[in-house]
Amino acid sequence: MDKLYEGKSKIVYEGTEPGTCIIKYKDTATAGNGVKKEDLPGKGLLNAKISNLIFDYLAKNGVKTHLIEVLDETSVLVKKADIVMVEVIVRNVAAGSFSKKYGVPEGTKLLNTVTEFSLKSDELGDPMINDCQITALGVATQAELDELKAVSLKVDQLMSELFLKCGIKLIDFKLEFGRVDGELLLCDEISPDSCRLWDAETDEKLDKDRFRRDLGNVLDGYRDVLARLEQAI
Repeated sequence: MDKLYEGKSKIVYEGTEPGTCIIKYKDTATAGNGVKKEDLPGKGLLNAKISNLIFDYLAKNGVKTHLIEVLDETSVLVKKADIVMVEVIVRNVAAGSFSKKYGVPEGTKLLNTVTEFSLKSDELGDPMINDCQITALGVATQAELDELKAVSLKVDQLMSELFLKCGIKLIDFKLEFGRVDGELLLCDEISPDSCRLWDAETDEKLDKDRFRRDLGNVLDGYRDVLARLEQAI
């Protein structure tokens, strides 16, 4: 297969059919824009399974995604999309950079759901960017940004309900979108790499923060998330 792109956690290949790509999940874990890096055997399989379960659940509840079919344990066939170069971050509870930036104790329940945009640029460190800046740069139109926010909030509601059944709190997460024939589709992945997930009773971290913060037993958290999802769905 012809490799189109290799990122920190996935490789994208040309698809077998026109207008498609194949995404293969890697075992690599990174943090701090790749400054911290380690291979964790089995991580790609866990992320793929978790993301595929969530994408299928979202699709069944009216969210349009790029996923066409699961090819094997670590590979999926997707629609080839023109990626919108902003990530949407949704926050329900203060944590991570939000807590540091605004001096809010981690774990503080926010009075309303927060949506933020960050520019997709490893070179610039994925800086925060607002609607006016995005439209000024021609990255997306205001109508597209409004749609991204609306879809992201719907995803938040659906995932919060799903994870609540699993005894997990959805703290925050990031989403990526792409354009296919003028239509916005949810792309990339939704996994413990892109979400903060805490046990609802103990607040134990079950996500990538175990790697970022050297909490140990990184993949145990991922396995726990997968097991709970498989039981709930």
